Amino acid sequence: MAGASEVVQVVVTAFEGVKSMTEGGQGFLEGIKEGLSFKRKCAWYSALRGADTLIRDGQFAAFKQLVCEAPCRLDPAFQWGVCQRLGEIAGDTVWDARTRRSAVAFLGEMYQNENGWGPQPSIREWILAILVRLSPQTGDPPQYIETLIRELEMNCDDKDKSFFTTCRERDRKSYPLKLSLPQLASPSLLDRVQNKPDVEGTLRQLRKQRLREQSNNVYIQPQAKAGLKASDDDRFPLMEKVNEFLDVNQKVFLLLGDSGAGKSTFNLQLECHLWNNYKKTTGSIPLHINLPAIDKPEQDMIAKQLRRSEFTEPEIRELKVHRKFILICDGYDESQQTHNLYVSNRLNQPGEWNAQMIISCRSEYLGVDYRDRFQPVDRNSRSDPAQFQEAVITPFTPDQVQDYIKQYVLLHQPLWEAKQYEQALELIPSLKDLVRNPFLMTLSLEVLPRMLDPGEHLSATQVTRVALYDKFIEHWLERGKKRLSEKELNSQAKAAFESLVDEGFTQNGVDFLKKMAVAIYKEQGGQPIVKYSRFKDEETWKAEFFSRDEEKQLLREAIPLTRSGNQHRFIHRSLLEYGLTLAIFDPQDWKERPPPGTVSGRRGSMSSAFSFNIDTATEEEVTPIEQVPDINSPLAWRYFINEPSVLQFLCERVHQEPVFKKQLLDYIEYSKTDAKWRKAAANAITILVRADVQFNGEDLRGIQIPGADLSNGMFESTQLQDADLRMVTLRGARLCQADLSRAQMAAVQFGELPFIQETEAVWSCAYSPDGTSLAATLNNGDIKVYSTSNWENTRTLTGHSDIIRRIAFSPDGNRVISGSRDSTLRLWDVEGLCIHIVIGHKGEVNCVAYSPGGDTIASGDDEGTVRVRDAGTGDLRLILIGHTGYALSVAYSPNGLQIASGSGDNTIRVWDTETGMCLHTLSGHGDYIWGLAYSPQGDRLASGSGDKTVRLWDVETGTCHRTLSGHDSSILTLAYSLQGDAITSGCDDKTVRLLDSETGTCRQVLTGHSSQVQCVAFSPNGDHIASASLDKTVRLWDVGSGGTRQAPVGHRSSVLSVRYSPRGNQVASSSQDETIRLWDVETGVCRRTLVGHSSRIGSIAYSPRSDQIVSASYDGTAKLWDVETGACRQTFTSQYGYVLSVVYSPRGDQLAAGGVGEVKIWDVETRECRHIMIGQFSWVTSIVYSPNGNQIALSSEYSDTIHLRDVGSGARLHTLEHDEGVSGTVYSPQGDLLASTSYDMTVKLWDVETGECRNILLGHGIYVMVVVYSPQGDQVASGDNGGSVRIWNARTGECCHTFTGHTQRVTSLVYSPKGSHIVSGSDDETVRLWDVVSGQCLSTTQTINSPIGSMAWGTTPDANCFVVGCGDGSVTMWQVMADEGTRSLRMRWRSVNGEFIVEGASIQDVRGLSQANEQLLKQRGALGEPLVRLREATKKVISMASVLSAPNQPSSNMLSEPVLPGALSAEPQQLYEEPQPS
Repeated sequence: MAGASEVVQVVVTAFEGVKSMTEGGQGFLEGIKEGLSFKRKCAWYSALRGADTLIRDGQFAAFKQLVCEAPCRLDPAFQWGVCQRLGEIAGDTVWDARTRRSAVAFLGEMYQNENGWGPQPSIREWILAILVRLSPQTGDPPQYIETLIRELEMNCDDKDKSFFTTCRERDRKSYPLKLSLPQLASPSLLDRVQNKPDVEGTLRQLRKQRLREQSNNVYIQPQAKAGLKASDDDRFPLMEKVNEFLDVNQKVFLLLGDSGAGKSTFNLQLECHLWNNYKKTTGSIPLHINLPAIDKPEQDMIAKQLRRSEFTEPEIRELKVHRKFILICDGYDESQQTHNLYVSNRLNQPGEWNAQMIISCRSEYLGVDYRDRFQPVDRNSRSDPAQFQEAVITPFTPDQVQDYIKQYVLLHQPLWEAKQYEQALELIPSLKDLVRNPFLMTLSLEVLPRMLDPGEHLSATQVTRVALYDKFIEHWLERGKKRLSEKELNSQAKAAFESLVDEGFTQNGVDFLKKMAVAIYKEQGGQPIVKYSRFKDEETWKAEFFSRDEEKQLLREAIPLTRSGNQHRFIHRSLLEYGLTLAIFDPQDWKERPPPGTVSGRRGSMSSAFSFNIDTATEEEVTPIEQVPDINSPLAWRYFINEPSVLQFLCERVHQEPVFKKQLLDYIEYSKTDAKWRKAAANAITILVRADVQFNGEDLRGIQIPGADLSNGMFESTQLQDADLRMVTLRGARLCQADLSRAQMAAVQFGELPFIQETEAVWSCAYSPDGTSLAATLNNGDIKVYSTSNWENTRTLTGHSDIIRRIAFSPDGNRVISGSRDSTLRLWDVEGLCIHIVIGHKGEVNCVAYSPGGDTIASGDDEGTVRVRDAGTGDLRLILIGHTGYALSVAYSPNGLQIASGSGDNTIRVWDTETGMCLHTLSGHGDYIWGLAYSPQGDRLASGSGDKTVRLWDVETGTCHRTLSGHDSSILTLAYSLQGDAITSGCDDKTVRLLDSETGTCRQVLTGHSSQVQCVAFSPNGDHIASASLDKTVRLWDVGSGGTRQAPVGHRSSVLSVRYSPRGNQVASSSQDETIRLWDVETGVCRRTLVGHSSRIGSIAYSPRSDQIVSASYDGTAKLWDVETGACRQTFTSQYGYVLSVVYSPRGDQLAAGGVGEVKIWDVETRECRHIMIGQFSWVTSIVYSPNGNQIALSSEYSDTIHLRDVGSGARLHTLEHDEGVSGTVYSPQGDLLASTSYDMTVKLWDVETGECRNILLGHGIYVMVVVYSPQGDQVASGDNGGSVRIWNARTGECCHTFTGHTQRVTSLVYSPKGSHIVSGSDDETVRLWDVVSGQCLSTTQTINSPIGSMAWGTTPDANCFVVGCGDGSVTMWQVMADEGTRSLRMRWRSVNGEFIVEGASIQDVRGLSQANEQLLKQRGALGEPLVRLREATKKVISMASVLSAPNQPSSNMLSEPVLPGALSAEPQQLYEEPQPS
């Protein structure tokens, strides 16, 4: 802010050459009252403007200096304005008492000092009027005003005394003195005299125009949730939340949502709402800013928008000084911004615009630290959550969908009625999901009547997003053609129209749209608004689309384009992106057209046939055209790595069009030999990985894909030798057994850092305040200190004789405090010298914490006491007594006034640090409180407990603000991020979780530890999390950056059951994470996730028709699910607790569910319970139907009997006995025998008619765990707890083969459909393929790395694939490969779980790998030695311009490497040059 001297200089310059105002016969005040007008902006006016600026900034001393030094100080107009401002300062309680007294004294000096200020009767009268006006309103104390008035009255002459009398008698309200500085809310009398612009007139015009522009479209009030990861169930009305934001005068409201979610529509409705409630002169002005339409909105965007609305410069200056705005900034992502617009525009800074900001952005364009771009503070400053709000528009609810349909039908009167739309949505599951997006809802309602024919089998119809856009564009163009045909055209336009129709109007329109989209991306980087001026742009690329050429005008009128003045844009951003993707791949360009005269169902006809009928007889006959990839494709000249909407369109094309998938694979193949294809290849492989195409075992040697995003990609056993992988993102990728030899891997991103390997279990870790060091405490009592620059051990602090439970740095980083199980505290300096050994605790020290000021230390022990000591001397200050269990955690509030302690008594106590008084006792947890952390703002306290929850407490009231659930095990530690927006937790289940502190949702689950996580800590800059574990490691997680791919879709916990659908096209898996997932057999894509259980799901079964799935859960229910829609059709409840097993009858008319103490048989059609079988066992763990469905076998691991029951009557037929618990049962395919296995180490074969034991199969010598019949029924296979598998002759009971090789328990056995092979899964993390005839092991998997939980072989007769569910939550499809008489196992796909795995990969002679990345890969099990390490200090940076300036250089020799685009950027910003290996 400019000082007084700078303001004075401005005033001096303005004053030169200007005459003072001459006094007339009247006083100045009277002159004003009579309407005297001064047209010129005199120097005193500039001086007063400078004075206003200083007053607004609170600089009274500088204001006084300006007034005394101003050249116009004797000017009556200037003095009049100064007096008014002094009066306003004196009467405004915003100013401190001393300043207000000084203002009154200044008025007294101006009144009395005629030599200094001149004899101005009108000014003196004005001063008296102000003082009299102030005397009853100045608050405490008012005496100095009255004292000054009496003093002036005593020293004045008779004439002045008459002034006093007149002023005292006048109505004080007649004086225009306002008492609410520093902001002037309305024009003063002086301003009106000086022709201050009347902005209200222009504002009225703006209001009228904006309200008139609001179209009469369907509008449903949107609902929102608190954050991206929040549940859609936690909704609130968005308009109410925004009004609350405006009422409390917060600064920034970030509005997020998917493309088409309704952000822009809401913004317009909000503007309309605010204008309708606008109050003249005092109200905040709503200003809608379409950010893409503003040039450089990071600089003075309010003024730029006001100029667009035809405000004059004086009006803009007036608004800036005196008014407040509500900015509605739409399209942050479309403007391709990376700036924080609030900060860069200096909103609410001294002398700048006063405004609140609502800003919208597509959520898919945001990176991990997106809040830094919107918080109302610089990213290096601490944010204040009280000034920032965030909301995410949620998809439509079913009720909102129905309301939208009704409004749409009423407003537009389409071909269908509301009931027909609702029927289509009910019967087309994929469409039901799409229309939850408002824009896709609009598209759907527009084209559905033309897409679907009456009588179609709607339940079999698949509708995708890209298909909706295809049909919408065709329909729009057909409608445009009809409109033009009915329009009166001049002769030239009519001839042009007829020509377009003859050639195929729709096809011409699509081609025009594609070319325009490509040009917008190529010429202006995807900025969606095109400004066209005929005289300025007639020689530019814009003329090709926006000139006055008749055909171009017709096509512009026909496509979904809108115009405002000279600005053109698509009616929705997604249509621009769709047009671009159509230019990349248009299915019609890859098909031969039908012969002339054939009715076309696509483009080029006078009428369109819109249908998604799956009957191919009604589709046009087309054949693929053999083409090669196009070097002019947008994929070849622009990176789309960070364009999620574009990638989504293209991913859907991959799923629908095999020819497009082949084209993308060709791009990758071409890059092996020609570098010109590498940008296309990088885009292509990014698209394929996002489309869940897996590259396991593929030959990718020599591919060039710099900058690609392969996050969560599957590359097991892939050949990547000599590949160019520079700047590739491999976060969460699976690369085990891949060969990366000689690959270029400079600046590859893996999403994590190397971990620190110790020789002892690690109990605690802490960053130094400056982030340069990390200290970790070990099981043997040592403290290791590491440098974060190279992660080398710099010091080891020894002295404790037992485990150090916690460690903390002092706020200045000069000291370290440690608390140990040896009952002592030790205070260390940073060099490792022990300064104090503090004794006094009578039990183990569990926790320590430094106060924010660094003057005290708090520690808690097994006695339940918390002791507060002087940090310098170790002297005891307080003993906090109250807990009845161990004191396990302790934390200081950021202001140092409170200490919170968590205990084994399941409570938290909040103490006053001065008095030691307990302020609150926080109850609610159901287990020990292991972790505590205050939010950086100090208003929240987070607690982590053994009850698997995190609770957020209000510090002031002691109430629980929110409970964050979702953890699968005890929470042992937690920490707040520096910004306060995230909480990280360490858990007993070996995971680290990153939680959103506002919504409670889990942002990331970080896996890699092999034992419980004891401590977590954020780095000071918030980019990394350190986690200490009993597995002897400290792991370092990169949470400050990430790939753009969405979170993984795999199970989060062990897979307990997998099943093939009878049709063979789908696999279902159930998990300990309480979900069921449905997987596409061919691609491995998770098609649907079934959510509804509240505990682990141990058993699932398909109906014989594959249309339903039944599940059994430990939550005490069995649920019946619709496979197509994912809806839960029925819930069956057990009154005794867990439901452990469930099965369909062979005919599918019944299902049986068993649990604790009972088995129920339900009629699937009527949903009625037919039989309840009680008293069989305490736990029914297995239910098996006979092949004919007439009999059911019930058994339990906890009982030595098997009960055979008649299904029709429920009567008990036989009881079959073992000597110990029964581990498995299975009927023979013929249904005459039942095989059972037991912990008595036997396999028994039973005659189901008589109940007699036919054979007892002996030989295992250990618990027998599983049993299965061959498809022909001639063999029985069994697996035991020792890892062996035996094949038995089912007729004779002889052992045909004993398969050995597994080293742990066999958990699953499955025969191939033809019975020639069998696969076995084991806890030893392998699957083995056996030849049934020879008894040989044909193949063994090497890359599962998790115990096998369940397996299932394909159900079709020729199936050569089987699926495996594992303890790490993965589901894997394996294929039996035949090659010249040998058999091997090849992975077809694996579910994505987001864990980076590189075990067994070769990195021999890899180039450019950084030291940290090399260390990480080797720690994760990679093999070999890299050739060259990239030394960051010697990297040579080459600008993009220098590379582009030499296009004739051979591309094959170019070693420059693209930097990954930013979160909202699509082009590399710079290239790195890497030294050539010798």
